[in-house]
Amino acid sequence: MSLPTIPNITPKISLTRCETINLLLASIALEEIGLSHILNAEGEKIQHFLKKDPCNVEDYIKINASVNKMLRSIVSSQTLLQFKLEEVISIDDEACHEKSDSKDKDKCSQKCEKKCDNQKNNNCKDTNVIPCTCSKCQSKEKEKEKDKNKEKNNKC
Repeated sequence: MSLPTIPNITPKISLTRCETINLLLASIALEEIGLSHILNAEGEKIQHFLKKDPCNVEDYIKINASVNKMLRSIVSSQTLLQFKLEEVISIDDEACHEKSDSKDKDKCSQKCEKKCDNQKNNNCKDTNVIPCTCSKCQSKEKEKEKDKNKEKNNKC
C-alpha cells in the first residue's frame, strides 16, 4: 500500500483586516434576519391555528409547547450571536482606518480621490457607488462647502 498524496492547495485570500471585520458583522446581521423570519413564522403559525380551531384546548397546549421550544432555540442562538458580536467589536479595528502605512494611506487617498472625482463628474458607470468616507475626502468636502458658503455670503 502506498500513502495517499494530498495536493498542496493554498488559496490566495486577499482580505484586509477591516474587510474581514465587516464580513463578520454582516454575517451576524444576516443571522439576526434569519432568526426574525423564524419568529415571524411562529407568530403566523399561532394566528393560523387560532383562526382554524379556536376552541380545542389540547391543540393549544401542543402549539404552545412547540412555540416555546422554538423560542428557546432562538434565545440560545441570540446569546451566541451576542458573544460573537462582542468578540468582533473587541478586535482592534483601528488598523482599518488610521494605523496603515503612509504608502497605504497615499494609495487609499488616490483611489478615494479618483472615486470621488468620478462621482462628481458623473464619469462613473456604477450608479450604486457609495460616497467616500475617508478623512481626507471628507475634509476636502468640508472645505468646498465652506468656500461655497463664503461665495454665497459675498454675493449678498
